[in-house]
Amino acid sequence: MRHGKKVNHLGRKTAHRKAMLANMACSLIEHKRINTTVAKAKALKQFVEPLVTKSKEDTTHNRRIVMSRLRQKDAVTELFREVATKVADRPGGYTRIIKLGNRLGDNADMAMIELVDYNEIYNADKPKKKSTRRSRRGGSKPAAAAPVETQASNEEE
Repeated sequence: MRHGKKVNHLGRKTAHRKAMLANMACSLIEHKRINTTVAKAKALKQFVEPLVTKSKEDTTHNRRIVMSRLRQKDAVTELFREVATKVADRPGGYTRIIKLGNRLGDNADMAMIELVDYNEIYNADKPKKKSTRRSRRGGSKPAAAAPVETQASNEEE
């Protein structure tokens, strides 16, 4: 039974684990994506997401809470200025974990964790499909409307 065991200890003592997660979170905020093992990425996701939520409301209290967890002034400043403005309308899910395969040396499962709003590949503005409702009766109205528009454009020329 694993009652009350929420935290993945990652094979480290408490102080070492907290310091490692703080350093990884600062790197994630600075570089917007980092490569690490899957277990560390999952632990980092649980560590970072509440901090990003706190950064959406810029108060002295929230800055002090985040500073106590991150321990780097530059990272806190960047989190509250740049990252918070990007994720202001997002209701959660600020990070994404993408599995990369196994590491060559020790065959560890590797993953890339990134801030969702900073990925240009996934967030490319794709033209949204126009949702049309098709009826079973035929739907000849859009076809009839198209020649009318072409006639109007011919008359203007």
